[in-house]
Amino acid sequence: MFHKIKDVQPLPDHKLNVYFSEGQRKLYDIVPLSSKHPLFKDLLTDDDLFNSVQVDVGGFGIIWNDDLDLSCDELWEHGQKVDSPFDGLMSLRDATEMWGLNESTLRRAIIYGRFLLGIDVCKFGKQWVISYESMLREYGEPKAS
Repeated sequence: MFHKIKDVQPLPDHKLNVYFSEGQRKLYDIVPLSSKHPLFKDLLTDDDLFNSVQVDVGGFGIIWNDDLDLSCDELWEHGQKVDSPFDGLMSLRDATEMWGLNESTLRRAIIYGRFLLGIDVCKFGKQWVISYESMLREYGEPKAS
């Protein structure tokens, strides 16, 4: 399964804060990678280049330019998990994409009480947020992307 990336932020000391669709954050250190792959050394010496990081189309990786990119699998497997009170929370849209459902299916499940308000799901303004664990409970493992 791919762990799609929603956002990436450059941090001091050549680290990246990577936010994944399933609501997990990981801290990824570029320094060890640059010792294995010389091409990544440019990221240690050029702050403008390092800070230009962005999520690649589709969320399957991150890119700096045509020569420098990292896959979502690399970031997931070698990133250090960052604990947060928001761990495991995701938008309904992300949940529908991961599980291959229609958003109306999830909205009906909320209306019919399959998800408990304030425990499994919560609405902030116009945005519904659902827990990854409740999706696993109701629909099993996410579909492979």
